[in-house]
Amino acid sequence: MMIKTTRIGITKKYVMKKLVYSFAVTAFLFCTPAFGQGGSENIVPAPKVAVKTNLLYDATSTFNLGFEFGLGRRWTLDISGNYNPWTFSDNRKMKHWLVQPEVRWWTCRRFSGHFFGLHGHYAQYNMGGMLPWGFNSGKMFGSIENPNILSHRYEGWLAGAGISYGYHWILGNRWGLEATVGVGYAYLDYDKYPSEKCGRKIGRETKHYFGPTKAGITLIFMIK
Repeated sequence: MMIKTTRIGITKKYVMKKLVYSFAVTAFLFCTPAFGQGGSENIVPAPKVAVKTNLLYDATSTFNLGFEFGLGRRWTLDISGNYNPWTFSDNRKMKHWLVQPEVRWWTCRRFSGHFFGLHGHYAQYNMGGMLPWGFNSGKMFGSIENPNILSHRYEGWLAGAGISYGYHWILGNRWGLEATVGVGYAYLDYDKYPSEKCGRKIGRETKHYFGPTKAGITLIFMIK
């Protein structure tokens, strides 16, 4: 009985070692640039600089541009900026400018596959009369209910930080597509006004927001 139990224990350890070894080898191969490309002569150096635009922001009429710089084999610095100057009918607007830098760590090598990020953000905004990313129910900016967004205007600033996850698909020698989502915190300080033009200031408020802080479907061009 003792011999049988010992053999089972040894077999389990052997199987676990084989699984760990197989996983390590697979991860190494998929993180090797030349994997499946016919040898070291096909290894292409990872890009150093990329320029990008977030298609989701483009869809909301928000100008945006980003640059990403290689810091190491698995590290990059992404810096993006947004600007929306438009006022729509009935004084509806989501005017703002936003800067959002992010440090990224890639699981294999930069500009390819999975990555995790740590970002900060600062913005100034003048929003009201419409739902920039809200829905018919629920809340926005932490505790401002959507009906208030429809009937009031909020002018102020925000700052905070968050974490993100994303994936980069290589589309060609210089083109790529990236999907990313992030969550985090923002502190909001704003003045509240009626949504109509020239309305008197109602008051000043501050809010602590926890929730989504980043989302993107981004088209990327590798400069070098």
